[in-house]
Amino acid sequence: MYPIEIVAPMKAEVTTNGFEEIITAEDAHNAMKQPGTTLVFINSVCGCAAGAARPGVVWAVRNATKKPDHLYTSFAGYDVEGVKQARDYMLPYPPSSPAIALFKDGQLVHMIERHMIEGRPAQMIAQNLLQAFEQYC
Repeated sequence: MYPIEIVAPMKAEVTTNGFEEIITAEDAHNAMKQPGTTLVFINSVCGCAAGAARPGVVWAVRNATKKPDHLYTSFAGYDVEGVKQARDYMLPYPPSSPAIALFKDGQLVHMIERHMIEGRPAQMIAQNLLQAFEQYC
């Protein structure tokens, strides 16, 4: 597990932008019970999270005309129980961090896996999310 000194600023980058934390399995279950659309961001210490995923997801949420009803985040390698349970809701996709999932009434409708984030600019991640928001939110 990563030390809090490392993950705290990376968590804050999204929690200060309206994302609630999924720390426990119960948190994940409660998030998935929410009606409407729910965005779940699996945060990570990796470079693609810092350079593309975090800024992309934050930009998309800030600038979307249609937005998810609920925003959640869980940190891989730190919020172990929450991440594990959130990933169960993302099946059949394999575990991935970072990852961004959009749910509608508890059903997975859009997924961005790590391999879709690596090597891509934050703007591309944001545009992908904006299109999903337009379609599902």
